[in-house]
Amino acid sequence: MSDIPSPPVPPGRTVHGPDSWAVPPAPPVRQDPAPDWVQRTRSPKPAPPSPGVLVSVLLTGVVAASVSAWSFGLNVLIVALLTSLGAWLAARRAGRRPGPWSLLLACGGLLLLAVPALRDAGWPSALAVCAAVLVGALAVNGGRGWHAVLFAWVGLLNALGSAFEWYGLGLRALPRDDRRRWVPLLRAIGVASGLLVVFGALFAGADAEFAHLLGGVLPSVSASGAPVGVLYLIGGLVLALAAARAGAAPTRWDRIKPAPGRERGRLEWLLPLVVLNALFAAFIAVQLAVLFGGYSAVLRSTGLTYAEYARQGFWQLLTVTVLTLVVLALALRWAPRSAPRDPLLVRVTLGVLCLLALVVVASALRRMDLYVGAYGLTRLRVSVAGTELWLGVVLVLLMAAGLVRRGGRWLPRAVVASAVLGVLVFAGINPDGLIAAQNADRFQRTGKIDLDYLRSLSADAVPALDKLPEPQRSCALGVIADDLESDDSLPWYADNLGRSRARALLVRTHWTAAGSDSACSAAGYFPGEDGDIG
Repeated sequence: MSDIPSPPVPPGRTVHGPDSWAVPPAPPVRQDPAPDWVQRTRSPKPAPPSPGVLVSVLLTGVVAASVSAWSFGLNVLIVALLTSLGAWLAARRAGRRPGPWSLLLACGGLLLLAVPALRDAGWPSALAVCAAVLVGALAVNGGRGWHAVLFAWVGLLNALGSAFEWYGLGLRALPRDDRRRWVPLLRAIGVASGLLVVFGALFAGADAEFAHLLGGVLPSVSASGAPVGVLYLIGGLVLALAAARAGAAPTRWDRIKPAPGRERGRLEWLLPLVVLNALFAAFIAVQLAVLFGGYSAVLRSTGLTYAEYARQGFWQLLTVTVLTLVVLALALRWAPRSAPRDPLLVRVTLGVLCLLALVVVASALRRMDLYVGAYGLTRLRVSVAGTELWLGVVLVLLMAAGLVRRGGRWLPRAVVASAVLGVLVFAGINPDGLIAAQNADRFQRTGKIDLDYLRSLSADAVPALDKLPEPQRSCALGVIADDLESDDSLPWYADNLGRSRARALLVRTHWTAAGSDSACSAAGYFPGEDGDIG
């Protein structure tokens, strides 16, 4: 029996004895190459999207293409509402329920997106749209800490990377019964849309009044607007897909727990801050002396003009405010905390710095007020003044967090809420109207006006410009009125309240553009000349 040869060994097998077979070794377990912090922030792979999510995403893209226009208005809010619906349906399918903080953020984002429907000026609308995207990303991904606040938009981009594959899984997972139900409905919608376009065009060509009524209700479709419609279609689909995918499997930024900074000794930590506080106090003492002693002596000693003293001082003080926030963040990270009295030392030292920084903020705003009173208000000046004021609010929140136990837990949310409220207030004060009103008042006081700058404002400034005396009024309104006349054919979803009010005012005052050029000549304005606003 010992001479009987053993059977051949199949490939992949190992022999442990004369006649024994071993089980093949198990394949090696693949290690996730992603860093540890990336693995912690990931959510489990979500289930394929439900039919409701599939339809809402597709509907968002179609509606976005239908309300496409070069101008922003209610169309932005309509697309955002449909995007929110898809994200909510996807989160609900994944078992997520929005908390009070997420609901508050969602409402704040929708309020921000109402700004383009109210204001004609593009700069507050652009600021509101950008803020709404960041706030919406935070609402969808969730989270309350600084990591969630700062990187929520990254979570939205991360969700977009696998959103199309996830959407395809949802399409393939549709049961046959659902396909039999949805396909006839989509086919019926397509046929109805085709009939509406064909017969609507014929009826519109047959009657001008019906054409006007139809154009004011239904989205306009034209060959010239096709490229814009395609961009809106792609943008709507991408935004809705990213929001829905993030709603189903968000990026959990709050799972990142940063290690505390290395504790410094008392002397090493305290001495630089005491020196900085002393410098702040010395600067504030000089400001108080200037305030009570007048600016004439300071201008004589420095050799600066009134404009140079106010303008340069404001920008430097704005930089001081920003750097103070950086110093506060680093000081908190490296603060001593081993001794029982260390928390009190940290609170007192940093609280004094915050209080002195608030006085610097007030000084910067005072300088801007003096400069604006002498040389007029501009978009840049009102923007940076609003930024300085918001930084002051952040300093107040930091002081409040230092006084309250566990204030750091609610501080990120309070800063976000203050930013949203600040953007809403900024749009609510009507910046272009405020600029026009301030310069009109300055003209009555000093007789100086920059018509070249005022003519560049939006329709939001028309009510204030209408109060100017002639010929300055007709000159200032000329370009704006021409733009309103050219935009008179805008559809309802691309128009805004600022343009509507301006048109109504010009109609009531029987505005005619015929005398605009002659009015500018009478006012001493010639195109291309620089005014005194700057």
